[in-house]
Amino acid sequence: MQINWGLWLTRNILNHNFNNPSGKLKFPTAIDLHKLLVAMVKPKNYWYYEVSKCAPQYALKYLSEAWKRCFTKVSGQPKFKKKGRDDSFTLDGSISVRFNHIKLPRIGWVKTYEILPDNVIPKSVTISRKADRWFISFKVEKATIITEKSADVVGVDLGVKTLATLSTGEIFEGAKSYKKLESKLSRLQYLNRHKTKFSNNWKKAQLKIAQLHNTIANIRKDTLHKLTTYLAKNHSQIVIEDLNVSGMMAEPKLAKAVADMGFYEFRRQLDYKC
Repeated sequence: MQINWGLWLTRNILNHNFNNPSGKLKFPTAIDLHKLLVAMVKPKNYWYYEVSKCAPQYALKYLSEAWKRCFTKVSGQPKFKKKGRDDSFTLDGSISVRFNHIKLPRIGWVKTYEILPDNVIPKSVTISRKADRWFISFKVEKATIITEKSADVVGVDLGVKTLATLSTGEIFEGAKSYKKLESKLSRLQYLNRHKTKFSNNWKKAQLKIAQLHNTIANIRKDTLHKLTTYLAKNHSQIVIEDLNVSGMMAEPKLAKAVADMGFYEFRRQLDYKC
């Protein structure tokens, strides 16, 4: 809600400044937006005082960063968020970690399915929802480990039939997760077309579709993480080709295969791991 409110306000200011060059208004920073939120929105919505103040602060901070990227032509204009799609929020403050429990501001102690790292005090945590599951993530500082390299320089050729072919002769097969689960996903989506929108059966079907999409994404990410980690650990310098992923996705015969391989995600992971 905070991002949508902030986006609505900033877009109106930009429209006003475009139409009134002589009477321009100051474009608000994240701090300005939060002050306006406290003054304009919170008095009418008392539930705001029941949750941590960090959630709206971080939401408006991320909006401000999105506008900066837009103004420097790094990305396009930020878009309105839809409830139920990529739901997440960030908290900071008094956070404690114990074995498989984590204490969050306002929420209290929460049990996790995985064991958490010992002797860690996170400065902030991000809580996100995917399908019917909630995830919590935070950064942990670790010492860099230098590994022995099998080859100093390696070239990587990305493809559709095989995910990657190295100049050393090694071949890595893609997960092809979309192809394996395509018929199941197609059937679920077809059956959901005949259900009354927002009914209980429709919501159950939507959840199953979201779970399947999440499974496909996890299979793809797992394959890419294993490949990029292997490359980063075993080679000092990695050379990859500059692919026009957007252009390839526009080609109907290639779109599914390219999406299934995840070329953009491969480059993103390799970039930060190296």
